[in-house]
Amino acid sequence: MIRIHKLLADWGVDSRRAIEKLIAEGRITADGETVALGFSVDENDLPEIRINGKIIEAPKNTGNHIYIFNKPEYIVSTVKDELGRKCIADFIPKGMRLYPIGRLDADSTGLLLITDFGELTNRLLHPSYKVEKEYIATVTGKPLTAKEEADFAAGVNLDDGLTLPCKIKRVSRSESKYSVTIREGRNRQVKRMFEFFERKVITLHRVRFGPIVLSDLEEGEMRPLDKRETAALLRAVKLK
Repeated sequence: MIRIHKLLADWGVDSRRAIEKLIAEGRITADGETVALGFSVDENDLPEIRINGKIIEAPKNTGNHIYIFNKPEYIVSTVKDELGRKCIADFIPKGMRLYPIGRLDADSTGLLLITDFGELTNRLLHPSYKVEKEYIATVTGKPLTAKEEADFAAGVNLDDGLTLPCKIKRVSRSESKYSVTIREGRNRQVKRMFEFFERKVITLHRVRFGPIVLSDLEEGEMRPLDKRETAALLRAVKLK
């Protein structure tokens, strides 16, 4: 027996958190019955599983695939978009059911990890593992003062609570450009942290997720992680 949210995450339908939300909203059924959180199924005798009335089948192409993608600006970080905007699905290899690990805003660019490895996604997004994500942010106005940088690094009191301590370093003397490394993933976190100091982020580019760096990957390009990168990423979240 396996919990249905784990099964669907392993199939690459979405992350565990997203599937749990669908269950809580009553949008998943098994043999016509709405399932509750904690519902389990027999992998050897699966019921007919539907999400929003659509039958979900086990993927033909199974395995733990992990890709790195250099997201261009105005590409939506989802596998489908109701408004018809270009999204991650337009770049995923045909026949594969993959989804991004976390998201970048449409106007943000850079490194996205894309996978069908549900447990990896769950751990990389879980705050207890504190996996670092590094961004290069260009902001308006004067550079932060030394005190503002220290206060930024110590943690910023946002409307959803105090952020964890982070790293910040100015990387350009000709403009207000910073490297910011955080260990959590709140919505628009880096942008909101700068807004706290009355600076607006003009561009935001993610260059690292844990041990995986964007390097020289071209914009709009996607490639599978190599064995060394995969091993390092799994070690970061204590997976074999």
